[in-house]
Formats: sequence, C-alpha cells, structure tokens
Amino acid sequence: MTAHEDARIASLPRKKQRIESRAIASSSSSQERHLFVPFRALGLVTNHVPFHLQARSYKGATDGPKVHILTCLGRSWALWEGSKMSLLFVGPEASEPLSCVLMDGDAVWATSGSQVIKYARGKEVFRLSNPLGMPLGPITMFGSQCLALTEDGSRLVIWGVDADGPTFTAALSFDNGFTATLMLHPATYLNKILVASREGELQLWNTRTQTCIHKFASSSLLASSLATPSAPMNPITALVQSPAIDVVAIAFSSGEISVYDIRTDERLMRLYMDGGRITSLSFRDDGHPVLCSASSSGSIVLWDLNSGGRLMHVVRGAHESAVCSIAWVPGQPLLISSGDDNSVKQWLFDSPTAAPRLLKYRSGHQSPPHLIRYYGEDGKQLLSASSDRSLRYTSVVRDSRSFELSQGSLAKKSSALSKPLQSFKFPSIAAISYSTTRAKDWDDVLTAHTDESLARTWSIQNKKVGKHKFQQHDGSKRKSASPGVKAVCVTACGNFGITGTSGGGVCMWNMQSGIQRRVFEPASPANKFDKGDDHKREDTCVSGIATDALNRLVIVSTLAGAINFFNFHTSNLEDTLDLSSSILLISLHRDSGLLAAACEDMHVRIIDIETHRVVRELSCGSRGRILDMSFSPDCRWIIVSSFDSVIRTFDIPTGQLVDAFRTPNIAPSIAFSPTNDFLATTHANSPGIYLWANRAQYTEVSLRSIREEDVADVDMPVMQGAGDEDEDTSALVALTIAEETPNVFSTPPQLDGDLVTLTLLPRSRWQTLLNLDVIQLRNKPREPPKRPEQAPFFLPPLPGVEGRFAAAEKTDVERKDHMRRSDRDAATRSESVFQRRLAHLVSDKDDCEFSADSFFDYIKTLSPAAIDVELRSLVTLSSLCQFLRAMRKRLETRRDFEAVQALLNVFLRMHAEVLLENEETEEEMEILLAVQRRESERVLELTASSIGTLGFVRDVM
Repeated sequence: MTAHEDARIASLPRKKQRIESRAIASSSSSQERHLFVPFRALGLVTNHVPFHLQARSYKGATDGPKVHILTCLGRSWALWEGSKMSLLFVGPEASEPLSCVLMDGDAVWATSGSQVIKYARGKEVFRLSNPLGMPLGPITMFGSQCLALTEDGSRLVIWGVDADGPTFTAALSFDNGFTATLMLHPATYLNKILVASREGELQLWNTRTQTCIHKFASSSLLASSLATPSAPMNPITALVQSPAIDVVAIAFSSGEISVYDIRTDERLMRLYMDGGRITSLSFRDDGHPVLCSASSSGSIVLWDLNSGGRLMHVVRGAHESAVCSIAWVPGQPLLISSGDDNSVKQWLFDSPTAAPRLLKYRSGHQSPPHLIRYYGEDGKQLLSASSDRSLRYTSVVRDSRSFELSQGSLAKKSSALSKPLQSFKFPSIAAISYSTTRAKDWDDVLTAHTDESLARTWSIQNKKVGKHKFQQHDGSKRKSASPGVKAVCVTACGNFGITGTSGGGVCMWNMQSGIQRRVFEPASPANKFDKGDDHKREDTCVSGIATDALNRLVIVSTLAGAINFFNFHTSNLEDTLDLSSSILLISLHRDSGLLAAACEDMHVRIIDIETHRVVRELSCGSRGRILDMSFSPDCRWIIVSSFDSVIRTFDIPTGQLVDAFRTPNIAPSIAFSPTNDFLATTHANSPGIYLWANRAQYTEVSLRSIREEDVADVDMPVMQGAGDEDEDTSALVALTIAEETPNVFSTPPQLDGDLVTLTLLPRSRWQTLLNLDVIQLRNKPREPPKRPEQAPFFLPPLPGVEGRFAAAEKTDVERKDHMRRSDRDAATRSESVFQRRLAHLVSDKDDCEFSADSFFDYIKTLSPAAIDVELRSLVTLSSLCQFLRAMRKRLETRRDFEAVQALLNVFLRMHAEVLLENEETEEEMEILLAVQRRESERVLELTASSIGTLGFVRDVM
C-alpha cells in the first residue's frame, strides 16, 4: 500500500454510522400520480451469481437438517426453503446489482458495488463501505471477520464484525501479476484465507498478521504441459474444501481439476472434464468419496475418488445454459444446482452408484418473455411465451403452482442423440389464444410458432402439448411451400380454433377432433399501394383473427390495412373495412363489441363490429411502433405499449390519453387482469413478469387528459412486492385512500334544476316499504304458540311467542307509581325526531332547502319498517297537513323523486279515509295533486322524447 492510501484509510471513521432512512425525491415527477404503480415481479428464481446453501440440524429432529437456499435476483436476493422450494424472504433492492450472496447464521450478506450489506429477516441492518471506493466481488465470513475481494482482484478488504458494531480492519494488496478471483477459508486453519488468481496461482494469507504465508505456483497445481510459460493463461474458476482436512479441489478454465493437499504442497489427483469451462465443484460428505463438477455447457459430472478419479456419471443438459453453482446437502445424497437459465434443481441419488434423478425444481423463463396473456376469468393465472421456446403457466398468487407446459419426452431424445435439449423444442410462439369454456373436456389453448406452417393445441389441465396439429395450406392455391401461421383464435365456446397464414388463408378447425370445418377467403387487397408482386403477397398476410361472443362474426385483419367481416356459419364475406395504414395486430373486447386495430402509422383505431365503422382514433406518439395492447375488463380503457418504452392508457369514451409512463426497458407484451386489479407486463433484458397495481381499484384517481410531454420515468416492480416498514411514512402519503386528489370534479347533489334527481339508495329499499304489509303477512307464524308442557300450574303464561310466565303482582301503590312514571316518559317521547324535523321543515321559511335536505337525509337512514311506524304515528290533522306540504315542496325541487312517490303511496293507503272526511286537508291535497300531475307529465314527456331519439339513431346507423 502507498503512503497516500494509508493516510486516506487512517482518516476514515473506524465504525460504520447508522444508515439514514431513504430520502424522498423532491422532484415534481416523483410526486405525480399515475394510474398504475409497481406491485411485484414474478418468475425470478436466480441468475448467474452462485447460490449459498445452509443446512441446520436441531437436537431431537428426525426429519434431517433444515435446508435454506439463498439466490441472487439482480439487485435483490431470495431465500428458499429446501424441502418444498417455497419462498421465505425476498430482500429489498440495493442501489447496484449484487455480485455475491452468503448466509452466516440468521444474517444474509451481499455485496453491492463498493458496499457489503447485512440483512436480518429481509431487513437491512447496516452497510460496510469499501474505504478504497472500489467495487467489491466475492465475500466470505469466518469468526468475527468479513473479507471481500475487490472486483479488479488487487485488494482484500477486511472488516471486524462484533457486538460493538462493524469496524474496518485492513486492506491487503496483492503483488503485480496476481489477480485474485476466489477465496476459501480452509477448515481448521485459524485466521487463514486461501486466495485463487486469474493467473492460475494460489496464495495462503494470515488475516491477523496481514502477511502472505505461502504461494502455490501454477506449475505445481497444473499438469506440466499446461504450466509452461508459453501456455496461455489458465485461470482458476472453482475452489472448494473437501471433507478431508488440508485437501481442496481446484478447477481451471481448461477443464482440469486438481485435488490438492495444501499442507504438503502436493497434488493428489488430476481429473479432466471436457465440454466447456468448469464453473463449480462440490464434495459429497455423507461417507461416499464423490466429487461433482459443473460446466458452462450445462452438464454435471460425478467422479469416484476411491477409484482414482474414475468417471461415474454425466448428466448432460442438467440446465439449459451454464451451471453456475452446485452444492451437496451435508449428510444427505442430495445435490443442488443452479443455472443461468433461471432455475434451481435438486438431484437425488437413490444409491451410491446410481445416476441422479431430478427430485424437484423451481424455474422461470430463461429468456425475456415476448408474449403474455391472462388465463381464465379470476385473474390469478398467466400464460407466457419466450424466445427460449417454452410456454409457461404462472400463478399470480402462489409461485409453487407455476409450471412449464411439457413438449414431450425431450430429455430422453436429447440424451439418446447427445444434442442440447433446446434443439428439440418447438420454435418460439408467435401468437396465442385460449378459451376456458371446454378446458376440462379437450385442449383449450392454440398457438402459432415462428416460421411454422402449423398451429398446435395445448391442455392446461394436463400441463402438456395437445394431440392436434392444424396444418394449413395457402389460400391462394399456389404450388409452393406451406405459408407460416401468423394468427390464431379460439372461439368463445371453446369448440373451434381459427388459424391465419402469411398467404392469406384462414381456416377453422374443431378443437376436439382436429378436423377442418370451414375456409374463409379474405378479399383481395385494394390497389392503393403501388408495390411489386412480393409486396402484394406480403399484404395478404393475416395479422389478426377475432370472433364475437355469440359466434356470429369472424374478423380477419391483414397487413394491407383491411378488416374482413365473415359470417361464422356460412363463411361468406359480409363486409370489408379499409384503413389508411397496415394493421399490425387486433384485439376484440367481446362484451362490448369493440375492436382495436394497431396500425403501422402508430395509431390505434377503435371499430364497432356492429356498424363496421371507426368510432375512435388514438395517437400513440411518433417515436415507436405499437407492440401490444389490451382492453380493461369494462372496456373503458385501452392500454398500449410501444417501441419507445412508454405504456399509454387511453380513455375510450373521451378518446383522451389519461396516463403514460416510461419503463427502463421495452415492454413487448402487456395484459390487463380480468378482475381489473393488475396490469402484467414483460420487458426486454429480464426473464420476469411484472405486475402493476391499478390505483383506481382502491383510491380516487384523476383521469384528466395529459400530453405526450408529461410522460414520466418509473422504476420496475421488485420481487418483494412490499414497502420497507422503516421507511418514512411521508413516502406513503401518495397512496392513502383518505387523501383527496387535487382538482377532482365532485358531482353536486343536483346537476340541474330542470332534471329529476333520484336518491342513491337501492331500489329494494322503496320496494320493501311499498310491500311491507305483504312481507309481514308472509313472515307471520303458521301456528299459534304452544303452552310449555312442564309449566307449573300456578304460573299463568304471558301473551307472545316466547314462553314467559307472569311474576307476582305488584301492590296498588307500586302500580300507581309505575303508571305516573310511564305517563311522564310518554309525554316527553310523544313527539319523535321524525315529527320534529317535519314540523321544522314546514315552519322554517328562511332556509327551507336546508331543512328539507335534513328531513330527507333522516328518512334515508330509517329502515322500511321504521318509516312505516313513523307514517302511522301521524294521527293529528296538523301532522297530516305538514306531511303533505313537505312532499309538495320536495316535488317542486325535483329531488328524491322515487322516494316521494313511495312515501305518498304508503301515506295515502294509511290515511286515505281521514284525509277525505276532513275539510282541513282538502286544500293541501289539491295543491299536491296539481304539482304531482305536472311533474309526472313532464317526466313522461322527457322519457318518451328520449326513447324516440334513441330509436331514430338506431335506425339510421
């Protein structure tokens, strides 16, 4: 170390200060509210960073050790339970990608950039910063020391971690020509660390004295032919401790493995593995001397050390890409491996000499998905397709329910022909459609594949590819190779599947039998484009197929910009709608009959399939081609993703852009949940599926029109899916339900004085009030109550349904006192709240409207039975006149129209005779009759006018 660096390190604080809470961004863009907010990520299991295995044994346990697997997810980590491969914890995201993860007791350690972060139960505890400011690589823990290698391999940084807190100890420098890549703490070696280099050498260091004890030259580690000066550099790629003390295994990029005794500086055994660079080593420690090695080609090899390193088994294609790490579970014949294909697998050995078999695994897409659709109507399942040639079923609620649909016995073919398993898979899926109506009877999913002239059926219930292949020929009858299938559609009934080809042919197939049923002939493209023959053939390519909910129409779009409407039953072409641009894809909302067509001019056109007319035209900017789109379940919104990484939400009734946000990577496919709660997206450079919560489900959202310039950048959802409990509560203010959204229009109690306004109460409230007598008669007991059989002869029963008996009679004095108290209480309660508010309404001339609102608000809180009792309690002529006057005033304001009608109906049935026999109520009844007749005639006239206008518009269209 130089003097300048020593002075710099000495000037740094010796202990790490407590980390501050996250600062809340003050920029205006971070405070903006969007319709969708990040929720969580799905389908992420591991990446290229090696996992860490921890096994714990408990006293008295009979089911073996508890196994935990720690994997890296990019900027966060995941902790899995080994027996069921269930997810236990997901760590919070770090500022930079993690380069190494490990477990030490209950703590999780990870390196992120120039920092080492400690977590406890998924929460960050503290951070260790590199005083040199260099990015860190591998780390290891032994005792109270934390060691980390710098990413460039020039330094070894040491911290002391004790009860008083973390403390920086030293930063060791390596000689020139020694680039450290790996390190290992040899068993029983106190304060010793073994460091491997990119040059193929080893060094043994004492961390307490900070000195190099011994150097192992590459000439002693490698074979003589590989250790000559003229030989190329042979880096050490794996270093592992054996069950025997002083013995380690060293792997080189050339494929050579050395079993080495570091105490005697002697090589004990030499092995060689071909087929790629060795990525990991692991010794079996349950009494069987077996060494396992993994390669970058995805193979796992087992070596018998008792037989001098004899090859036992080779598991080819254990992973579809490079195997990143392997580890034996201590004391068990169980091997765990992780690969760069986003999977963790467990391999079981039934006998010491038997080949391993796959016991259980957890996996996701190897490549970023490019097509995603919600499966079913509950919004809990997703179907996704990726360039890794797989079709996966992903559960939103439980990761253990996710699986990849089987394509047959590919592993057997791969092993028999010694070819990669990937080469036997179907080509990547280009289009997908499904119907769950007959999912339990036969295949329910139909897919089209890249550069294939056939479509395949799949069964989600059976978790495998179906038995039918729909081979389609060119509709133009040209003698050439069969065109590729470009679009598919499964009808709503689930009985038929429709395929469309690049040649323009459209055929209908039976999903149960696989027999072709109909052929649809699209119209020839119009000569509006002056192109050659090749371009004309391209214009006939089918870009989308859709069918309505009742199997009346088959809608076919082509790259020529034409939308063809066929009769489902006769296959006749009924109409053709020509758009001004080529159609890339279409999406139909079956319940509303609206068809969305994404065009090449970066516009989405909404078409009514009943009238065959364009009803909305939505602009998606001018910077990127439209990639995918999805309707909301109520067909009020349409969400569009484009090549400029922006996801836009349009309000269809107004035709306005109401939300837009830009993601770090392009979203090639999106899908809106059938339950309206989540938006699912896939993104380039990530194998996961990301969920965005719809804020309109749980809070008020302003759907004001925005401009293209108002698009804000947002962060991607994380695997954790929950906020930090220690985070400042002010960061959550934006998500509180109680907070009012600024500039949100609130509906007034009455839109206009000329309009009739109804109450917001359900119709059943007033129907119950009108039929209360019938309901009470229906609920009346069929038989009178019976006298209890075992009642004492001297206790007479009380009247009523329940079996009660009369107590001893009171004296005359007690009876008189009770009557006086009852009379006094009755006097105070003679006028109910209903009557007091009614009297106040009639007498208050200054603020009559406020009194009327108060009176009717009180009525709305009463049950139908309580309203019935209050109306029957109006026994005086003055109270009857007051009620008639109150109903008249409410009719004149044209509010609570149906409530007034129901109250008048019940009131007149109760008091009709009294009202007709007394002259005091005659004047009020005549005035009320005139107002009632005038308002009723006005409502009927407006209703008839509206019905006539709607009928005229329907006939014209």
